[in-house]
Amino acid sequence: MITSLSILIPAYNEANTIVSILDRVLKVQLINNITKEIIVIDDCSSDGTFDLVKQYIEAHPQAAIRLEHHNKNKGKGAAIHTGIKSATGDYLIVQDADLEYDPMEFNELFQPIFYDNADVVYGSRFMGSKPHRILFFWHTIGNRILTFLSNMLTNLNLTDMETCYKLFRSDIIKKIHLQENRFGFEPEVTAKIARIPGIKIYEVGISYYGRTYEEGKKINWKDGFRAIYCILRYNLFK
Repeated sequence: MITSLSILIPAYNEANTIVSILDRVLKVQLINNITKEIIVIDDCSSDGTFDLVKQYIEAHPQAAIRLEHHNKNKGKGAAIHTGIKSATGDYLIVQDADLEYDPMEFNELFQPIFYDNADVVYGSRFMGSKPHRILFFWHTIGNRILTFLSNMLTNLNLTDMETCYKLFRSDIIKKIHLQENRFGFEPEVTAKIARIPGIKIYEVGISYYGRTYEEGKKINWKDGFRAIYCILRYNLFK
């Protein structure tokens, strides 16, 4: 029986959006009375993100929000590792601190869990008919190439390996030894869950409200090459 969801929010210099995303997460009413545990992991921000979250927690004493902090910037993957160790929910999901993904869609990711006992559910930006902001042709091509390469080696048929929204059964993700500290988390975790015997992986369509670099987007072409390295490393050298 699922009673709780841990929502991990890695944040690095997200002062412009962190309050808005916390508001949105708090407003979500999860199906079947599932409770929310919100864990913000501040990755040594220098723009006041940490203080904003502290103030938010003080202003919302009834909300189950915890704040973790890195004394130096380690990367998104490292922040997720910290959140996974701290999480106590039956399932956990990563929520970016920007506004690119809509927390109101958490319930849609839960559908395969209730209907077929899914262990992992990916939220795909490339399937379904939900809204998508039109940006960055080459990013889209890059994402599809990375997903294709990952699928070749994992023997999965995902449409969006690089998505932020991955809903994990906590007891499974906590047993996986994760090493990537930046955006290599996505191909690494995909390679490692694909090797678990009998695991049930699903995918559902989600919306995507992408942002520009002027609006704070951080991933770049170097991370794309790192993703290729991670796909090869964690699939071919087990």
